[in-house]
Amino acid sequence: MYISIYINVYIYTYMYIYIYTQDLHVAKREEDIGFYAGFVGSAFMIGRVLTSVFWGIVADRYGRKPVIVISIISVILFNTMFGLSTSYWMALVSRLLLGCFNGLLGPIRAYASEVCRKEYQALGLSLVSSTRGIGLIVGPAIGGFFAQPAKKYPNIFSIKSLFGRFPYFLPCFCISLIATGALVACFWLPETLHMHDKWEIEDLEDSLIRCETKKYNDEIEGTMLASKQSLIKNRPLMSAIIVYCAFALQDTAYAEIFSLWAVSNKTYGGLSFSSQEVGEVLAISGLSLLVYQLFLYPCFEKYLGPISSLRAAAIFSIPLLTSYPFMSKLSGLKLFFVVNCASLLKSAISVTITTGFNILQNNAVSQHQRGAQMVFLSLHCLFPKLLLQQPQGLYFHGHKSVNRLPSYQATI
Repeated sequence: MYISIYINVYIYTYMYIYIYTQDLHVAKREEDIGFYAGFVGSAFMIGRVLTSVFWGIVADRYGRKPVIVISIISVILFNTMFGLSTSYWMALVSRLLLGCFNGLLGPIRAYASEVCRKEYQALGLSLVSSTRGIGLIVGPAIGGFFAQPAKKYPNIFSIKSLFGRFPYFLPCFCISLIATGALVACFWLPETLHMHDKWEIEDLEDSLIRCETKKYNDEIEGTMLASKQSLIKNRPLMSAIIVYCAFALQDTAYAEIFSLWAVSNKTYGGLSFSSQEVGEVLAISGLSLLVYQLFLYPCFEKYLGPISSLRAAAIFSIPLLTSYPFMSKLSGLKLFFVVNCASLLKSAISVTITTGFNILQNNAVSQHQRGAQMVFLSLHCLFPKLLLQQPQGLYFHGHKSVNRLPSYQATI
């Protein structure tokens, strides 16, 4: 179920957003396309910033399942609207609404940590992160191969057909179908937030008040204070969130830049890839990443622990990102091989760091704070993402050469 959301939000749209914006004829110059494409990406983040706290409160008060269902329904509706957009402003509005109604990213991690016992928590969160690998397989395939079907497959799709008049509706339609299947599967989804009747809570409180053992009362008082503790005063949680926000800034820069950089012309420092070639690169990375998540990462986490593993991944990412500008000097099979290896390593690093921080953050709060904690984390990460997405477009707008863009994240 998480796959369908992740494909739509973080993967497949980036595959053709550059060409999508170009076909809307909103940019007067080729160098301005990235400028307008940045607004399309940031519109989704604006929506998430506006409603993240609300969805966290709903998840903690009414359960994780209602939020998951509403988020999937929003994908079906607004993703279809995005595919049928005939103007730049319609595309912006559809992405904004999709962000406003998408409250899944926080509660789904809380759900994964609650549905598993503590000894399987790392595996459960790793499986949630491994949906990125599945998304990197299915998403680029859908976005790269199904965008502009009338142009790529004229024998199957006519220019006068629905998919010919709306060249980007077919990938959106496929994603909506996957989301529909996920919505049906929600009927069998158990609720992990245990709800109790009001009279049961009152009886429990009365019985605790009547306890005469001082030690027992002290333990209850300590538990109540811990449960009411402000998330902001939780030092282990805030430490993990602050560092993760810095990583989210860098990771979003890579996600935004890679597709724009890869499809840019080599005269501007890009790779001159087509959307289909970019899809192939990310699909290969996703397949390898899925294997890494299921078989290799649990071993690393077991022997190194979440902190040591994410430290090693962060250090290794610096020389990796610094090497990207030199890839534009390559061509042919050598270029395709090097880009695939770099993309695979970067994806593995991202998942290692993300899963490690998720484990640290989940262990820092109680169950009834996890929904709010996840949304609190998402909200803090949204601001650097929101501030970063449009500057990538501004960089394209103000610079003809883009060969320094990938190494820009190493500086971050």
